[in-house]
Amino acid sequence: MIKKQTFKLLTLLFVFGTISINAQDLVAPSYGFSHSETAYITLADGTEINGTIKDIDRDEGLIEFIKLQDGTGKKHKLKPEDIKFMYLPPSGLDNLGKKLNFVSDFKKWNDEKLNQTHLNAGYAYFETTDVKIKKKSTKLLMQLLNPSFSKEFRIYCDPYAKKTTSLGVGGVKFVGGDIKSFYVAKKDEPAFLLKKKDYKKEFVPLWKSCEKLIAESSADPKWTDLTKHAITYSECAQ
Repeated sequence: MIKKQTFKLLTLLFVFGTISINAQDLVAPSYGFSHSETAYITLADGTEINGTIKDIDRDEGLIEFIKLQDGTGKKHKLKPEDIKFMYLPPSGLDNLGKKLNFVSDFKKWNDEKLNQTHLNAGYAYFETTDVKIKKKSTKLLMQLLNPSFSKEFRIYCDPYAKKTTSLGVGGVKFVGGDIKSFYVAKKDEPAFLLKKKDYKKEFVPLWKSCEKLIAESSADPKWTDLTKHAITYSECAQ
């Protein structure tokens, strides 16, 4: 009897776990970084600096500065405005489940400018981008969460985002725990904050140029289908 109950529980965990993974097929935000593996940073002027992270200072989730020591022993203290983009090595625990397979995952919509070798190895990718906050536009260093299908539509981490209530057994989540907000951007447009509670209202304005997506999902758009919608939009944009 116990074995049957265990089998049923494992089956439920697998089913709900699969649903949860597929619902928001994004890289999990990285907050812990290795101080022994190499970080790769390209500055705003195009200069490349490779080295190990000594310290990262954050202000309510946003990176304020990063201290790096390069291969010659020289130390660098960089502010977000100094950086064009960077690949940071997550710590061992933070790296679990973050490796990507660019050979098969959404290859058609890859941004060819991204370093697939670093991303395949589980590196977190950050880039400085224009972000619209209310009526003003500012440049922020943001982590890209959909690097494997970001050519037409980019989804960035909202460091202040909350999550829906999650359910699980023995510390394993099998439903819920979805992030409630992201910064998103269409190709060559500033990013803006998109919230779960506003998604139905924002759905048509956001995706109106893709008739297929509007026809398929505008009647009842689901927040957990955001990545699916982004991929359909990418198909339309080709």
